[in-house]
Formats: sequence, structure tokens, C-alpha cells
Amino acid sequence: MLLGHRWANTTTLGHIQRSVRACLDLLWINEDMQWRKPMSTAPSRFAVKASFWRGGTSKGVFFNIDDLPEWFKTILNSEKPPDKSQFQQMEGFFAAVMGSPDSYGRQLNGMGGGISSLSKAMVVGPSSLSDVDVDYTFFQIGVKDGKLDMAGNCGNLSSAVGPYALNSGIYRGAPHTEQANNNIETGSVTMKMRNINTKKIIESTFDACKINGFWQYVELGKSSIDGVPGTGSSITLSFLDPEGSKTPKARPTGNAVDHIKVGDQIIRASLIDISNPGIFIDGRDVGWHAGTTPEAMNADAQLLGRLEAIRREGTKMMGLDPNVSSIPKIVLLFPAKADGLDISCQALSMEQAHKAVPVTLALNLGAACKMEGTIPNQLSNHLHHANTTIGHPSGTLVVGADMKDGRIRSAKLLRTARCHMDGMVNITKADEDEAQFQGS
Repeated sequence: MLLGHRWANTTTLGHIQRSVRACLDLLWINEDMQWRKPMSTAPSRFAVKASFWRGGTSKGVFFNIDDLPEWFKTILNSEKPPDKSQFQQMEGFFAAVMGSPDSYGRQLNGMGGGISSLSKAMVVGPSSLSDVDVDYTFFQIGVKDGKLDMAGNCGNLSSAVGPYALNSGIYRGAPHTEQANNNIETGSVTMKMRNINTKKIIESTFDACKINGFWQYVELGKSSIDGVPGTGSSITLSFLDPEGSKTPKARPTGNAVDHIKVGDQIIRASLIDISNPGIFIDGRDVGWHAGTTPEAMNADAQLLGRLEAIRREGTKMMGLDPNVSSIPKIVLLFPAKADGLDISCQALSMEQAHKAVPVTLALNLGAACKMEGTIPNQLSNHLHHANTTIGHPSGTLVVGADMKDGRIRSAKLLRTARCHMDGMVNITKADEDEAQFQGS
């Protein structure tokens, strides 16, 4: 199991009491736990109720599907890939929310933060499956070009889906364990979530407390994750049957190692699809080393271009569309650069060096380290039979893989999450006709 003393949830009664007081002070909640009519400060009447969350090392805007315009709900409720016109309409919606396109790369005119890990959105609603609690769809928004990508999932932001669903009333289940401390009811919620992008199921387990008869996420705790200051209560994500998220199997080509020809060079790569597709190469094969910063890599346009060429060729070999930037991602691997690590990595996302590591890629990497013959397996120290400790530019991340007869039954990790605000988000741009967002 992916558990240890540093990961144990040590939320105290004092933390819970402060969380209760914070929840009671929220503008949105009255004594009957009904939503009050919000006062919008948006400059137009075209605004949508939204919530802004950090999940792991990412941030994004969360929407309850019931709060979206009718045209948007119709697209998602069909559970079919949107046609070109529908996709463009959604792209315009999210571009306005995030402040893209932005040639300055800062997204100052919206909710985005200027890098891929801060330019994301989730739409959450009740599941159409009887044995699943909630469905959610992930959207990645291009910072500079405003292009919408909904090909894969975001593991970091997935950690906030369960708490958001509980707080917003989408999920109305009860904790599977309950206890009372000084008249404050607390418990642990395990929510089964379906990611629509990958059609995969994730179990999310986190702490909750009862306020005026309704369960709410307990945010405060003593768990910490590298890349995020402070602490919070721990959230355990278990990705069930994660093999073949976008392809038929974990090894789309059937090989542990493939050879990618780029120009006059052959690059060895492991093409693995677990949680999200990934292309893993030995970073030394492209002249890079583990101690170099993401900023240095982003300043090396020649290297970035070469890595994108490798990614595109590997994508074709996996049977995926090379014009989709979000999947697969390419990850440079290195022997562990510090004691206690199994392996070190530098991941790329949307053609930029990632400052940490995307969670779904970490899950993929952790599982790949246990797969005989792969490059991750060759470079890993194998310090633990189930867990893998991954070094990345912002610190470390521990992931676990439950394997049986050579198959990955589940991949696990721990995250924290925090709600930054609830309110209304503007969905128009100053230079566009507002009517385009009304839809039909």
C-alpha cells in the first residue's frame, strides 16, 4: 500500500474546528444550506457560477454541469465527441475564462496563470453510471494560442474533484466511517469518479465534517507535497485499471523499448500508456542532465524543437494524433540524483519543461518502473517492491502500483487540495460579440 508515516493524515480536532468555522463563514451558505443568489461583479450579464481550486500542483476553474449554458450541457451530456462547431464554441468559452490567447504568455485578462499547469478547467456532474458517483471532464487551455485540448486527464486537478463535488452538493453520499469529537461529526469519504476524457475510474478518499446536516470537505491538515507551500489534509487517489487510457494496452507497440528516428539519430524510447500516455527516454541520450533547471530547458529552443520531434514520431507509433499537444507527453529520465530516490525526471507539458511532474505521468512512470525491460525499469533503483519515489524539479513524489500477473490493477498517490474562491466568472471577451456565448 502507498502509505507511510510522512503520508499519514494527521488532521487534528483543532484543524477540523477551524475548517468548520471557515465553512460557516462562507458567503454561499445560510442556515438551511441553500445557495444564496450571488451578486456578480462581472461587467456583463454573461457570467457563470464557478469555483477556483488548487489540486496538487495545478490550479483550475471548476464548473457544476448544471450551472453551464444549455448548449454546453447538451454537448457534454451526449457523451459523444463534439463536432467541429461544438468544439470551437467550447474553445471560445474556456479561452474567455482563462484569458487566452495571450501573446504575452501571462493570461492577465482571465483566470489562467501563464503556464500549462495553471490553465485548466473541470466540469463535474452526477454520473450516468449506477455504480459511479460523479463524472468529470478535464479541459486544457493553451496559454498563448487559446487552443482547447480535452484528449487526456489531469491527475493533479483530479484530486480536487471529490472535495468540489461534495462541497457543491453534486455528491450527496455519506462517509464510510464516522466519528464524533466534541459534537463535531467527522468521517472519511470514498468517492468513485469517472473521467470522461479517458473513460477510467478513480477512487478519491478524503476527510469531511458535518455542517448543518451536510458533509463538507475538511481542508486543513498536516500533509505536505513538494511544489506546494504549507500543509493540508491528504487526498488518496486510486486509478483503477489504468492500463490503456487512450490506446488498447499499456505497451501500444508491444515493445518494452522502441527506436525513434529523428533526423540522423536513433532515440531509444519506452512508449507506455498507463493513466495517460507517455514517451520515456534517457535524458542523457539528448545531451541533458538531471541537475539542469526547467527554465534552462525552456530557454533552449533547439532542444525543445528536437524533443517535440521525438514526441511526434513516438505519438505516431502509439497510434495517436501527433497534432494533439497534450498526449502523449515526453519525459526525460535520469538515474536517481539523490539518496532515497528510485529515479529522477524532467517532464514536458505542452512543449514546455514542467516545474514538477504531471501526476498522470508520474503514475505512468511509477508503473513503468515495475515493467521488465523498459527504460524506466532499467534506470530505477527499485527501493521498494510496490512504491516508486520519483525526483522532479520541485522535489519528490511517491506513487504506488498494485500489480498482479504482470498487469497494473491500480496506481495510487497522495495529494492535497484547497478551494481558493467560489463566485461568478466572466465568459466574454471585450473584443467579441457576447451573443456567441448564448448558443442554442
